[in-house]
Amino acid sequence: MTKTKMVAELALGGAIAAIVATAAMADGGSLARLLADDIADGKISVEGDDAAVNELILKRNIPIPYSYIDTLMHVPNAFGPGPACVVCHSSNDPAASYRGLDLASCEGIRLGATEAPARALFVPGQDPKREILGRRLRNNRMPLGVSFDVPTDSYAINLVEDWIRGGAPNDANFTENVLPLFSTEGAFAPDSPACTDCHMSNQEPPSFHELDLSSYEGIMLGADSVAKGVDNATKVVIPGAPELSGVWQHLAENRMPPGISPFENRDHPNTQILFLWVKQGAKCE
Repeated sequence: MTKTKMVAELALGGAIAAIVATAAMADGGSLARLLADDIADGKISVEGDDAAVNELILKRNIPIPYSYIDTLMHVPNAFGPGPACVVCHSSNDPAASYRGLDLASCEGIRLGATEAPARALFVPGQDPKREILGRRLRNNRMPLGVSFDVPTDSYAINLVEDWIRGGAPNDANFTENVLPLFSTEGAFAPDSPACTDCHMSNQEPPSFHELDLSSYEGIMLGADSVAKGVDNATKVVIPGAPELSGVWQHLAENRMPPGISPFENRDHPNTQILFLWVKQGAKCE
């Protein structure tokens, strides 16, 4: 274990204890007593950071103070190996901070990006998993492992974007220009495999997320149609809205922190705590 990782894990463990202790005191100690009873009864097992966060915080909906969120934004490796969020996002001025995004204050986090197109990161009180905040912390850019510095406005990606924005029709443009991209090596990044190497049917295995990018019908059906049922499949193309379409999002949005390995835990304990803060209303207190 590296020194940096050890420090990060110690900090996380201390933060978890502080959150739980604060909640227990605020509740007259009853939360602590309930926890002790659950442990004594063998209802929970806390081994490692993930289990601790899940059992002690998430399942019990412990109130997350903004002070902890503020700490996350200011320390490196908070969501996986990489610089602190505020290094790149600390002002609403697009000339001084990427996308005019200020993660150094609660108001800035709630406001979101100010550079056109201005967009909020989440909706307070709702699950941010599929919002910009959740996607940037969890979704790996495709093809898997593509470098952070590969342009996201390439000819191929723009073709997909324009097709979706135009209503995603099953026409000659799709058949001749768009569909072949998904089965072509290096179409969306140099030396990358074809999308259909991993997404070729609606069965898993062999196709990840039961996603079939080899046909119009497969693309429009979406992902996880067997696991969730056809009517509840996750749509990866929303006609007319590439910014809401999983296919375009995965091609054009880089996971944060910049350059993080796609094999790093997508559900980092701190990510789950951040999401819980948003679900609780993203309160600045």
